[in-house]
Amino acid sequence: MSRIAKVLTRADVRATIVVVVLAVAGVVALWPRDSGREALSTRTPGPHVSETVPAPDNATLAPLRARAALDPCPAPDPAAPPPSGPLAGIVVPCLGAPGEVDLGAALAGRPALLNLWASWCPSCKEEMPVLDAYAAEPDAVAVIGVNVRDLPEAALSMLADGDVRFPSVTDPDGALQRALDAPPVIPLSYVVRPDGSVQLVPPKVFRTVEEVRQAVAEHLPSDPH
Repeated sequence: MSRIAKVLTRADVRATIVVVVLAVAGVVALWPRDSGREALSTRTPGPHVSETVPAPDNATLAPLRARAALDPCPAPDPAAPPPSGPLAGIVVPCLGAPGEVDLGAALAGRPALLNLWASWCPSCKEEMPVLDAYAAEPDAVAVIGVNVRDLPEAALSMLADGDVRFPSVTDPDGALQRALDAPPVIPLSYVVRPDGSVQLVPPKVFRTVEEVRQAVAEHLPSDPH
């Protein structure tokens, strides 16, 4: 192969990589880069939110929680099987009310859709009402939001402004994201199967309830209930 042909080949490969990266960027947001480890409470949400965020402060968040009026976070069913899979042992704060959620135990034996989101993510804001509409359907699986790398105050304000009611938890130390081996993009969704296994939904922004329904159906057994 001539030197010119080799140069052109390398250029084509680089161009292809750029196209793929731009295509991904068109539907998901990369984690914001952290410029330091100073306390998040002194900073505003946006492109400098740290990976480790504060757990919700109940007194400060009480009025915001009242305005958002989220559905209750899931609780364990005494009749459910023991938790298994990557969510077993993962305990995270509930966003909409004081207290924590043993997520593996709360979802044991039943299907669910986990959606990772943040208030600084425009695509998350776009798909939240779609997920909420799906969650309100009588045959929908449980939809649980996972607010990541965000200020709880900003997260609750976004949900209240968007009239989104499905429950969300927070992941202040990133334990849930590590358990899911989540890539650094949002919005991101996982289907949780009744046996505790999880399946990543190829990153996309849900724009219709039917898209959510199809994504859930593709990754669940034929009879998820």
